[in-house]
Amino acid sequence: MYRNISGLKKGYQPRTNGVRDEKFDLVTDSHSILARWRNNFSQLLNIHGINDVRWTEIHATELLVPEPSVFEFELGTEKLKRRKSPDIDQIPTKLNTAGCRTICSVTHKLINSV
Repeated sequence: MYRNISGLKKGYQPRTNGVRDEKFDLVTDSHSILARWRNNFSQLLNIHGINDVRWTEIHATELLVPEPSVFEFELGTEKLKRRKSPDIDQIPTKLNTAGCRTICSVTHKLINSV
């Protein structure tokens, strides 16, 4: 409501779509705007030799959080609230808590592999 009243007070104010080019001149033609964005993103995204850096970073980094043990995983599963509706995965908490030993070990292996 405030936006509508404020717009009525200010009156009509035409909007111009435009971007600045490399020389900081205003470009308002739609084809020139698209060409400017295409040029900008091609300069940003087409970097050569970046793949080697990524692989060295992945192999050189350490885990920020240690992997949980099976015992910690079982403790977390036992602390789940029992009378809650299933989440997105549609697995009820009764199923997780009923067969905790078997399900916890399999789920623990799955999570650690991910």
